[in-house]
Amino acid sequence: MNRRRRIYEGKAKILYEGPEPGTLIQHFKDDATAFNNQKHALIEGKGVLNNRISEYMFTNLEAIGIPTHFIRRLNMREQLVRSVEIVPVEVVVRNVAAGSICKRLGLEEGTPLPRSIIEFYYKADELNDPMVTEEHITAFGWATPQEIDDMISMTQRVNDFLSGLFLGVGIRLVDFKLEFGRQYDNDMVRLIVADEISPDGCRLWDIQSQEKLDKDRFRRDLGDLIEAYQEVARRLGILVENEQGKHQGPILVRSS
Repeated sequence: MNRRRRIYEGKAKILYEGPEPGTLIQHFKDDATAFNNQKHALIEGKGVLNNRISEYMFTNLEAIGIPTHFIRRLNMREQLVRSVEIVPVEVVVRNVAAGSICKRLGLEEGTPLPRSIIEFYYKADELNDPMVTEEHITAFGWATPQEIDDMISMTQRVNDFLSGLFLGVGIRLVDFKLEFGRQYDNDMVRLIVADEISPDGCRLWDIQSQEKLDKDRFRRDLGDLIEAYQEVARRLGILVENEQGKHQGPILVRSS
């Protein structure tokens, strides 16, 4: 087997050099982390589920005209993606109060927000990804005012689409994060959605029971993380019950 050149390794994914110029192979690991890697565990199968769920999300976003780095899935753990220059800012959308906004503003978890709120966080693990303003982003050259406008516009579209998508399967999209990358084509540059969209980076609650179906199950020691991710995939149609026998459990649907 030829050894692939590793470009980057993060907490949950590895990027390898792609087979063609301008491409990368994104490998999803089974690592689960929280609190800036202070809490860590290996959870078998998490990478497979996140790969498939993220594939589903990006494919649907592309279908409505939102550009992403996703090209195609290669296998159960890997995707072929476009190589981009990552903007060092995470864009977080909050629809319902949960997580850090509750601590910062004294809100009770589950409080509906007056409207969807967009926040920015500087991508720096050593600083615990601090919250920043548009002034910080432009002053330090992390993104231009036009790029900020583009990120906000695309994020709002993604939020509208995903909120409706999840609502249709009985899940409330509480909040989520997006990352963006610059794709260069000669003298042209455009922003596209990159990284992943999965329960690792979203808060997803069952509408009826308020059960958490995301990484908060790991953060808060609620258990059954894989079962929660499987439930999300099942509702989206990525998982189906194996009709060969109940003992074999759900299986991943093969996509074209």
